Amino acid sequence: MARGIVVIPTYNEAENLPLIVPEILEQDPRLEVLVVDDGSPDGTGKIADGLAESTGRVHVLHRSSKQGLGPAYRAGLRKALDLGADFVVQMDADFSHPPGILKDFLREIEENDVVLGSRYLNGITVVNWPIERILISYFGNWYARKVTGLPITDTTGGLRCVRREMLEKMGFERIKANGYAFQIEMNYRFAKAGARIKEIPFFFLDRTRGTSKLTLSIGLEALWIVWWLRIGDVLGRL
Repeated sequence: MARGIVVIPTYNEAENLPLIVPEILEQDPRLEVLVVDDGSPDGTGKIADGLAESTGRVHVLHRSSKQGLGPAYRAGLRKALDLGADFVVQMDADFSHPPGILKDFLREIEENDVVLGSRYLNGITVVNWPIERILISYFGNWYARKVTGLPITDTTGGLRCVRREMLEKMGFERIKANGYAFQIEMNYRFAKAGARIKEIPFFFLDRTRGTSKLTLSIGLEALWIVWWLRIGDVLGRL
């Protein structure tokens, strides 16, 4: 039976983690969870350890401090492969990514290398965001597509499922970017590796517990990373 590991990076998600992990595990018996905690001061790491002990299907990777989304995902993806995952899911802890979509992911990953959750495939399916944030995200994705040529509607989304073979082929450990830029670079490398990519629409619900990790520097990084990817690709330096 194929084994899937859902990688969840956390920093101060003590309210959300004990709620979302059981929902994920309920979706399919093939699924396990890997929590990558960056030394959360609110006790998220201890909660993750408790879930691991009680379920037998949860793993925890403790990191000493908050180092950003990109490093957390690189470490988590490496750990998931080391644990023997046949496919790996990237997912947020705050319920903005609905656990119910995992059933669709498991079905589609049988015929594809990468399955992406998209907020923009069928119009704009974002709930509880102020209009200015929706516009920044929507046109930011348009900008990223125009510069990179990616045939993906949601280049900055963080909800995806990837086959083990594709993760190994695309060289995720070489990814330099962080934040939203990490997602863009990952998708760009998938495309360059010849991945069969499938997008699935979903409703993105903004978090109701905890606080957002979005910062100005994360947004600005996404503006220049697309040009770095194009230039680096042309020069053969990716």
